[in-house]
Amino acid sequence: MQSIDPKAWIAESAELYGRITVGADSSLWPHCVIRSECQEVVVGRTTNLQDFVMIHVGYDHPTHIGDFCSVTHHATIHGAVIEDDCLIGINAVVMDGAVIGRGSIVAPGAVVTEGTRVPSHSIVAGIPAKIIKQRDNTAENRLNALNYHRNAEAYRRGDHRAWDGPAS
Repeated sequence: MQSIDPKAWIAESAELYGRITVGADSSLWPHCVIRSECQEVVVGRTTNLQDFVMIHVGYDHPTHIGDFCSVTHHATIHGAVIEDDCLIGINAVVMDGAVIGRGSIVAPGAVVTEGTRVPSHSIVAGIPAKIIKQRDNTAENRLNALNYHRNAEAYRRGDHRAWDGPAS
């Protein structure tokens, strides 16, 4: 069963299988894959899952991604919780039972291992991921998510050059 809010934008090449909820104003970009055979995947509102993102569930772990999050190109989220206002970097991996606290950043290429709990307002990097800085990233992460929402609205209209011309 899928519950996709009508205000969400889903690229034609995105693939969704199983019990999935996608909130209002969220976007799933080309070649994003969500599979949920034995649990559920919940994507909050105004969240973007960018090109080639893979979202899956663990046998004992659903995947929940909060509001105003950006999961960037080629990232994998597997049976984890991403709280509100987070940014998951390009090629990052977040594994079963991990929790990424609100307003955090997972650096590109980082691997957050099973069961890791990242406190709110952290920046983690490395393999395995470790906290490298404590800082509230909420405003910047939310702005990134809102920019992707703006881009998705342009794509919905068939405008693939949303950033051409003067700022509006």
